[in-house]
Order: sequence, then structure tokens, then C-alpha cells
Amino acid sequence: MITVEQLRIDPAETERKIIDFIKTQVKSASLEGVVVAVSGGIDSAVALAASVGALGRSHVTAITLPERDITPKGDVDDVMLLCEGLGVTCEQIEITPMLRVIRQSIPSYRPDDRVADGNTKARLRMLLTYYHANSRRALVIGTSNKTELHLGYFTKYGDGGVDVMPFADLYKCQIRALGRHLGVPEGIVNKPASARLWAGQETENDLGLPYDSLDLIVYAHLQGLPPAKIASETGVDKAQVEGILARIAASAHKRQPPAILRLS
Repeated sequence: MITVEQLRIDPAETERKIIDFIKTQVKSASLEGVVVAVSGGIDSAVALAASVGALGRSHVTAITLPERDITPKGDVDDVMLLCEGLGVTCEQIEITPMLRVIRQSIPSYRPDDRVADGNTKARLRMLLTYYHANSRRALVIGTSNKTELHLGYFTKYGDGGVDVMPFADLYKCQIRALGRHLGVPEGIVNKPASARLWAGQETENDLGLPYDSLDLIVYAHLQGLPPAKIASETGVDKAQVEGILARIAASAHKRQPPAILRLS
């Protein structure tokens, strides 16, 4: 059987590699720091803590981009508590007024289309993140983890539109372990994951399985195991495994650069 124990990492060694990576990327780009969009979840909390560890708080800009009536107040409180603990100031920008203008400016806009509307929110947040990065000569730090990246659980040119991805080779369980090592508050570490694109959204409900199972399915798939073997090795129903593998295949375009027609 494949278990989560097989995905255990050395958090201190992982932290060292991430810090070296962030330092190298900023230096090679001849820039002065990084920007992290902090949501109140574990992924962005780890990204912020690691960035401060790599560059020092004076070279890290934190922003949080809540939406009125959608983002829980607890998320914003968690962001501010985290930033206070790290000694980083955080600019809060509510996206609701800007989102309202976008909706009103497009005659065919449908706020009830969760996918299109949710992706608009993610891309608006990335626009604001890049404004801060450009104005501060900084890189945008991606917060995607390996599990969500392979499942395509991100918005193309939204939270997937970043300069560097220091955490994209870490499964969700490894992100949580790293978060505890970095001193991220336990309330953030254990918080149910959510993209907060609509009220009541939770990632595990969207994907249909708990993260521990998703981690193992992605791991086994990347080892080349066929669906039946993945099911037997992880204890997940074969039909659910096949559904996750179908999601991985269907989202392949999101992990690739735009296709170029070669004419020369």
C-alpha cells in the first residue's frame, strides 16, 4: 500500500532549498524583492513565511484581496495575524467594487456562471498582484502546490499566472508539514482549503476526495501506475481514481505554455 508516510519530507532541508531558490530567482531577475498574495490559507501562508526567511521582511510585500460577502472575516483576521507575527505589513484591497465594474461593463456577463465568474475574480486578483510587483520591482511568488497543479485546480493566468513557483513540487501534506516547521499558526494549517470564489466553496468538495487521497493518487499516477493498481495501492475506489486521472488529463493544457504554430 502507498501511504502518506511515504511522502514525508525533511522540513528543514526543504526550507533551505526553497530559500536558496527564492534568493537565486530574485537575484537573477535583477529585482529587489517579492510580492505574495495572502489569502488566509496554508499555501500562501507558507509562501509568505518562506519569502521572509529568504529575503527579510523589508523585501517582501504582502497583499490580501478579499471579496465582500464571500471572503470570511476569519480569513482576513488570519492574514493579519500571520503578517504581524512575521513583521510584515499587509495592504488589504477589496475586489468587490472592481468586480462590479467588470460585470456591468460586459453586456453578456453572467455572475451565475461560477467557472467564468470565479476565473474573473482570480485574474483580477493577479492583475492587482502584478501591479504591486511592477511598482516595487518585485517577482510574484506562486503558491500552487503539486497536488492542485496536477489536478488543474487553479486559474490559468489567475493564481497560475506567476513568476516563480517554489512550492509546486510539494504535495498538500508536505505543504502542511512545512507550514508547521515555519511556525504558521495551527488554525491556518488545519483550515479546510478553499479558493473562496463563491460562498461555501471548499476544495475537497470540489475535487470529491480528501487531500490525503488526492496526494496519493497524483503520486501513484506520476510513478506510472495504471488506474486499477492506483486504486488497490491507495484504497480509493477505482471509479474515483479514474475521475481524478481524467481531470489530470483534461487540465494538461493549463500546465503548458501556449502552443505555437512553427512556420519556419
